[in-house]
Formats: sequence, C-alpha cells, structure tokens
Amino acid sequence: MASTILVTGGTGVLGRQVVTRLRAAGQPVRVLSRHVRPAHDGVEYFAADLSSGEGVGPAVEGVATIVHCAGTQKGDGDKARHLVEAAKRAGVGHIVFISVVGADTIPVESGIDRAAFAYFASKRDAERVIESSGIPWSMLRATQFFELTLLTAQAMAKLPVIPVPAGFRFQPVDSGEVADRLAELALGAPAGLVPDLAGPTVHSMKDLIRSYIVAAGLHRLLLPLPMPGGAAQAIRAGANIAADRTVGRATWEDFLATRSLARV
Repeated sequence: MASTILVTGGTGVLGRQVVTRLRAAGQPVRVLSRHVRPAHDGVEYFAADLSSGEGVGPAVEGVATIVHCAGTQKGDGDKARHLVEAAKRAGVGHIVFISVVGADTIPVESGIDRAAFAYFASKRDAERVIESSGIPWSMLRATQFFELTLLTAQAMAKLPVIPVPAGFRFQPVDSGEVADRLAELALGAPAGLVPDLAGPTVHSMKDLIRSYIVAAGLHRLLLPLPMPGGAAQAIRAGANIAADRTVGRATWEDFLATRSLARV
C-alpha cells in the first residue's frame, strides 16, 4: 500500500498542482490548509494553522513524506519549525521543501531591504529549520512563478506612470514544471539541495512589464527607478536568477497568451 504524502498549501497555485501529480501517480494525499473540506478522489483535507502550530500534529500523523509548499512574505521559519516539530513526533521520514533562488545570497539586513525583500529572508529561515531538523530532506529553489510575475505586473499597471526598478532581471518559470519536479522528489529518496529550476529566458523587469502592458492592450509610461540597499544591489548582480539552469520549457509569452487579460 502506498504511503500517504502530506502537501502543505495544497490548495494554492503550486500545491494543488503537486496534489494532482501525486494522485496521478496513485499516491494517497493529505492536504493541510486553513479550512477543512470533505475528502475527495483520494485526497483528505486537514485544517491547521502553521503560524501557531494548531492542528498540525493530527495532520502529520501517519504521513511518510511532507511536501511543504505553504509560504508567505514573512514568518516561514516559524511555520517550518511547527511543521518539523510535529513531523518528528509523527516519525515522518522525508520533507520536500520549495524555496526560491536567491534565498541564500540576497542580503536582507537593513530596514529598506526588510521592507521590500523580506520574502527571501523568510525562505532562508525556513531552509535553515529544515536543514537542521534531523529529518531527511530534499530542497528545490525555483525562480519566480509566472503567476506571481503577472500579479506584480497587474498591480504596477494600475499606475499611469510605472516606476520600474532599474537593472532588475527575472527568470520566471512555469509553476506546473515546478510541481512536476516536487512530485518527483516526493516519490524518491531524500536528495538534499537539488539543482535550481528556472525559466528558459532571463528578462529585464522593464521588458516583463512592457510585454504585459502590450498583451493587456494598455498604455503606460515606464520610469526607471534606482533602488538603494544591499538586496537591490544583489538582484542587479543576478542573485535572483539562475542563468545556468534554464531548464524550464514554457515561456512568459506562452503564459500571457493563455490568459484573458482585462484592462486595468
């Protein structure tokens, strides 16, 4: 009988795709989310709060592997700590974690860095918790998902003149391809830190925003904006991209073509 795999954040953009792939492989799956739902098609749902740890114990009981997809802008270290503590008590044998390229190289120390780039520090905090947990683990760092890139572009396009951080580059990746890799890791033996997963093309932030504007039929002015701080300097130097890991196949242009982009 196949062992149950728990997916945290299993109703989110990435997590739900991981669940689909694990079920297609015949794996029983448990989803940890904020709200309980009826079991369906081999998936059972447990309500738990990773921030406080409430409900996490019952969710991990009887689980062999955890795929940790739940994450936010801050507090991921505490969430990982609550998950690891419960996983140890339950005898979980493998944790698979999705992190972000740049988590270990983008400094987030000053106030301005924390305000704008807390996500990287939050992911690194969670990495450290999992690395030191004593539980065998696999960890994948990926670049930004197309969905997040789109949300950023849509939010910025609400302004008639868009301030675009000068010198910033991104390498967005298809979240489905990331889900493929996470499912593969979950079905295999613990592998430690595996090679990064990044999209096929490195884009300037200006070009990403401009391509969205054109696809959405909008007209906006783009204004280069110098960004101060150590984190911004690291991003200008490419700490958030993986130019040697252009293994993703779907492109940003492919993604935009599949979306119905309403005018903002």
